[in-house]
Amino acid sequence: MSLQIGRSVFGNIANKNNVLSKQAAMELMQQWVLNPKLQLHMLQVAHLMKCWAKEKENLSEEECWKWEMAGLLHDADWDQWPELHCKKIIEELEQRNIDPEIIHAIASHGPAHFGVQPETKMDKMLYAFDELSGLIHAYSLMRPNGYEGMDVKGVKKRFKEKSFAANVSRHEILEACEMAGIALDDLIAFIINNINNI
Repeated sequence: MSLQIGRSVFGNIANKNNVLSKQAAMELMQQWVLNPKLQLHMLQVAHLMKCWAKEKENLSEEECWKWEMAGLLHDADWDQWPELHCKKIIEELEQRNIDPEIIHAIASHGPAHFGVQPETKMDKMLYAFDELSGLIHAYSLMRPNGYEGMDVKGVKKRFKEKSFAANVSRHEILEACEMAGIALDDLIAFIINNINNI
């Protein structure tokens, strides 16, 4: 199954700064994503994106919402239309005249799968958080206290175990860290410190 999008330009520059309201974005996510585990993943990635934009990039509330919205909707079409991932959500957001920066971030969150390279910091961080947050969440589920008391060393141990969360691509996580210019340990620490505060 090829998920290649076949283009690298999305939306219309005239729609810069156009966003969905938080309510509209949540409604779209809940209508399209029926799997509660996938919903949780998308909420976690959205939260991490917002935290990074605020803490590390010092962005305005409006800009932070763009990052959060990209995280919230990045897998919106995966549940019901996996063969159209990410094409369907891209087309939906283009029809709604959404900021092309948000659409590009969603389109580039899996460059090996969709054929779109992350360019902006928003793109790169969405790519970085997507797979790694999934692995860390899987680790939390096997710990008696979940995220509480989790440390980087424990995550790294699971990261090296190829049989653990085997569907999570270690190569893509390392590539994303390199693209974003962030050490893996630092990204793990950031996720541990923020992921459970939704």
